[in-house]
Amino acid sequence: MKISINLKTGDVADSTPKDIIVGIDLGTTNSLVAYIVNEQPVTVKSKYGQRSLTPSVLHFNEDGSIVVGDKAKDYLVSHPERTIFSVKRLMGKSYADVSKLNSSIGYEIIDQDTESLVKIKVDNRFYTPTELSAEILKSLKSDAEHQLKTTISKAVITVPAYFNDAQRQATRDAGKLAGLDVLRIVNEPTAASLAYGLGLDKNEQYKVAVYDLGGGTFDISILQIEDGIFDVLSTHGDTFLGGDDFDRAIMAFWTEKHSISIEKMQEDPALNQALRLAAEKAKMVLSKENTFETNVEQYQLALDKATFENLIAPLIDKTIESCIQALKDSKLTTAEIDKVILVGGSTRVPLVKQRLAEFFDKTPDDSMNPDEVVALGAAIQADILAGNRKDILLLDVTPLSLGIETVGGLMDSIIARNSKVPHRAARQYTTSVDGQKNLRISVFQGERDLVVHNRKLGEFTLKNIPAMAAGIPKIEVAFILDADGILTVRAKELRSNVETSVEIKSTYGISEEEMALMLIDSIKNAEEDVKKRALLESINEANNVTLATDKFLIQNQAILTAEEIETATLLNAALKSSVKAGTKDDIEAAMKRLNDYSTPLAHKALDVNIGEALKGAKM
Repeated sequence: MKISINLKTGDVADSTPKDIIVGIDLGTTNSLVAYIVNEQPVTVKSKYGQRSLTPSVLHFNEDGSIVVGDKAKDYLVSHPERTIFSVKRLMGKSYADVSKLNSSIGYEIIDQDTESLVKIKVDNRFYTPTELSAEILKSLKSDAEHQLKTTISKAVITVPAYFNDAQRQATRDAGKLAGLDVLRIVNEPTAASLAYGLGLDKNEQYKVAVYDLGGGTFDISILQIEDGIFDVLSTHGDTFLGGDDFDRAIMAFWTEKHSISIEKMQEDPALNQALRLAAEKAKMVLSKENTFETNVEQYQLALDKATFENLIAPLIDKTIESCIQALKDSKLTTAEIDKVILVGGSTRVPLVKQRLAEFFDKTPDDSMNPDEVVALGAAIQADILAGNRKDILLLDVTPLSLGIETVGGLMDSIIARNSKVPHRAARQYTTSVDGQKNLRISVFQGERDLVVHNRKLGEFTLKNIPAMAAGIPKIEVAFILDADGILTVRAKELRSNVETSVEIKSTYGISEEEMALMLIDSIKNAEEDVKKRALLESINEANNVTLATDKFLIQNQAILTAEEIETATLLNAALKSSVKAGTKDDIEAAMKRLNDYSTPLAHKALDVNIGEALKGAKM
C-alpha cells in the first residue's frame, strides 16, 4: 500500500481521487465547458478541432443519428428542416411564447394551440427542447471526457438571470438526460463576475453591470456582491438581438447596393449563405481594421468602418435603452456602478465598448475572453462546490428535490436539489375533472420522474373547492423550506381563497448512502424516465384535447357541416385509439392531425358566435 505524505507539513495526504466537476455555458449560439487546472479555470477544446466553442446546432441525419456543433452547422442551408439551432430560446416555453421565431427558422415548431411546452418535429419524431439541449450537453460531456481521459458525471450549468423556474428546471432536466448530476444552476452574470474574481474576497463589495451581447441574445444585469453573496438587482434585454443582427444589417446593405432581390436570395441558398458568412467576416475584420473587401460569386463586396458603425448604431442604441431600464429597476445611478464587465463575442465591436464607456462614464473591463468568461466562472463555482476553495462559504442547500405528484404519477419538482435554504417556491395547477371539489396533494422527495421511485413525505387534501369546469380553478401550491429543514406546504385556490397547509418535518431524514443511491439511480435511469414522462405527458395532453373536442362538437353542431363533424369525430377517435395503443410519437402525430383540421373550425365557430353576440348591439 502506498501512502502520500506532504513533506512540508508531515501530514498524510488524502489520496482519495476527487470527482472533476465541470462548468458548462449552454449558450444560444455557442456552448462550451471548462474545468479547473492548478487553481485556474481553462476551457475544453472540441475533439473535432482546436476551438473551445461548440456551435449550439444539431443536425438529424436520415438514419436518425445526430451531429452536433461545427459539423451540424454545415447543414443549416442545405437541410434547414433537419438542422436545429437556437434551442435555448425554446427552453421552458409554449408555442405562443416563440411564434415570433417560427418565421426565421427552417425546422418545424409544433403549434398545438395550447399552453403546453413547445415541440420540434423532425421526420415523424417529436422532440422537446430539453431532449435537444441534452444532445448538446452530451457532446460537451464527451469532449471533456476525451480531453481529461476520465468520466465526467457532475456539472454546474449557467442560465440567463431572467430564466424563470420552468426554464431552469428544463435546463436541469437536460443535464440529467445527458448523464450529468447538475449540482447547481448559476446565473450567467454571476458566473462572469466570478471569472473576473469578483465576490471571491468576502470583504469586498461591488455593484456590477454585466453587459452580455452574444450572437442571438442580449441582456444587461445589475448585481450587488457583498459577503460572497451575489444578488441580481435587475435584468433587462432582448432575446432577439445579437451579433447575428449586425450580420443581417451588413447583408441588407450589400443586397440593396447590388440589387440582389429577396426572391434571388430564396432561390439561391448558396448565395444567401455565402453573403451571410462574408458579412460575419466583415464584422470581425472591421472590429480591428478600417476597410473590408471580398468577392462572392460575381459580386465585389466592400464596406468601411464608418458605414458599418452607422448600420449597427440603432441596434446598439437598443442595448443602451435596456441599460437605462435595468438601472432604473435597480434604483441605482451610473455613478454607483463600480465595474462594467463584458460578456459575449459581439462585445468585441469597438462601437459597443465606446457607447458603454460614454453611458456608464467608465471603461468597461474586457480583459477576459468574452466568449469564454461565463464557462470559466461556472468552473470556479464548480471548484467551490467540490470543496477546493475553503475560504468561500457555501450556503446550506436541499440535498434532494422536493415536489408533488401530478396526473399519471409524475413527479413535479417545486424546489430543485441543491437550492439554497431557506427557500420558497410556488407553482400553479388546476383540476382535471369537471366539478372537482377536493384535491389530494402528495409530497415527495427524490430525483426520478415518477413518484413511485421517490420517497413520500406526506399528503393532505385541499377541500371545498367551488365546483367549476376542469381547468378553470387556479390552485397555487407553495413550498416554504426554512433554515432548519422544515418544509411547509400550502395549497390555495386563488379564485375563492380556499386554503390549507401541512408541516412536514425531517426532510433531511435520509442517510448519505440512501441519498447517493437515489442520485445514481436518477442518472442511470434518466433516459428511460424521460421517455416514460414524455409518454405520460402526451397521454395527459391528448386526453385533454379529446375531451375539449367532444365538448366543441356538441356545442357547435348547428354551425358545423355534417362532413366537418364526421371528419373531426374520426380524427378524435384516432387520437383516443393512439392513447390506448400508440407510442409518444404516434400520439403527437394524431394530435397534430386533429389540431390541423380543427383549428380552422374553431376560428369559424368563434366568428359565428361573435357575430351572434353582436346582433342588435348599438354602435
